[in-house]
Amino acid sequence: MTGRPARLRARRRTTDRGGFDRRLIAPMVLGSILNPINSSMLAVALIPIGRAFDAPPARTAWLVTALYLATSVGQPVVGRLVDSYGPRLLYLTGTALVGLAGALGAWAPNFGVLVLSRVLLGLGTSAAYPASMFLLRAESDRTGLRSPSGVLAALSACAQVIAVIGPTLGGLLISAGGWHLIFGINVPLSAACLVLGALRLPRAAALKEAGGVRPGRRTDAAGMALFAVMLSAFMLFVMEPRAAAWYLPLVGLVAGAAFTVRELRAPEPFIDLRVLGGNAPLLATYGRQALAYTTAYAFLYGFTQWLEEGRSVSARAAGLVLLPMSAAAVAATALTGRRAAVRGKLVVGALVQLVGCAALLSVDGASPLWWLAVVGAVIGIPQGLNGLANQNALYAQADPARMGSSAGLLRTFMYLGALAASAADAAFFRHGATTDGLHHLGWLLLAVAGAFLVASLTDRSLGRVGRAGDAAGAPTAEAAPQRTGG
Repeated sequence: MTGRPARLRARRRTTDRGGFDRRLIAPMVLGSILNPINSSMLAVALIPIGRAFDAPPARTAWLVTALYLATSVGQPVVGRLVDSYGPRLLYLTGTALVGLAGALGAWAPNFGVLVLSRVLLGLGTSAAYPASMFLLRAESDRTGLRSPSGVLAALSACAQVIAVIGPTLGGLLISAGGWHLIFGINVPLSAACLVLGALRLPRAAALKEAGGVRPGRRTDAAGMALFAVMLSAFMLFVMEPRAAAWYLPLVGLVAGAAFTVRELRAPEPFIDLRVLGGNAPLLATYGRQALAYTTAYAFLYGFTQWLEEGRSVSARAAGLVLLPMSAAAVAATALTGRRAAVRGKLVVGALVQLVGCAALLSVDGASPLWWLAVVGAVIGIPQGLNGLANQNALYAQADPARMGSSAGLLRTFMYLGALAASAADAAFFRHGATTDGLHHLGWLLLAVAGAFLVASLTDRSLGRVGRAGDAAGAPTAEAAPQRTGG
């Protein structure tokens, strides 16, 4: 008798064709900001942490790499599990791990434990974004709405706000109680996510009735493990390329070959390479994501470290200098967020990104703070455009049945860009965050931004995303999402 009311409520939920269930927004937003807040706050803490543990920038870069390497592996793995078992369990498990990792980092006795805390944070924050994209697709199917662009914009805007005000918040926390607080803040955030998730996220049984979860799917554990080994081996070598580590690329190549064979033969692969290979627009979106965030994260971490060491400003002041970047990113997202079309956003974002990278070459130890704030504001504009545009493109291009894993892969490519950025910062700041190192970084970012512009201009499929139909009147990917994709 007790199960019947629950089933009736689930049935009413799945047959109700009203608007988007707004109770889901709070846990989706709060969970999705866990990763950007941990990414951006660290930018102003690298120098204080380095001083506390006597670690140069090349070593503290591992705090960046640890989180992004764990997240690069964790996002598609957790996304695939979300597709199979629903978002609730994975969301609650991941956000609980965030709280534990935050407590561990706040009380870390040495640098190694601090790196471990960042690994756990990366794994824990891998759940919320795929879970949110899964719920968006489930709600779209339930309500009949083609594209919840307003909710997508809200998710992107909140992530953008947190990412760009993170350095300012981190600076304030450090000035209030030291770098330990940027880890400790995860404990109350985790608790809030757990409460909201437990109260508002639908149970797997309700989603099964609606057809959103397929419990009969197999979990391709072998494919997931090979993917993790491949990615980890390559990125560990990129972070510290040296002759003594010759075996790492070899391990990556062997794991990659085994992964390819496994996924081509598996009846229910972790990543369907045949289907993904046939979805060129989605592959292009993944590539653009990696390029966009190579520039964004290299600037965030490199410029911030230079401000504190090369320009000799405090962590709090560095966060305040980056505040205009926040305003520019939020304004760009707010002005364009409800427009489903993506091509114009990407082209404008690429052009402004080129201007910002060029402006980076003009700064030195004598540059006035107002000019440094202007440079940050210019870089903030593409941060508000590119990520949102790629997210909207993925929503239109990915197979709805694999929305969780496709969204996870989008984040993986984002973090591949972040890992490349971390490697670049470590290489150019090997002996400290100097002005020469910053200028060398600027030249590299100009090349990356140029590649992003070319990728945006040459992808003809972008013109169809967000349109009601193409020239022949056929529905676009947004009106009828492709049944191919990662």
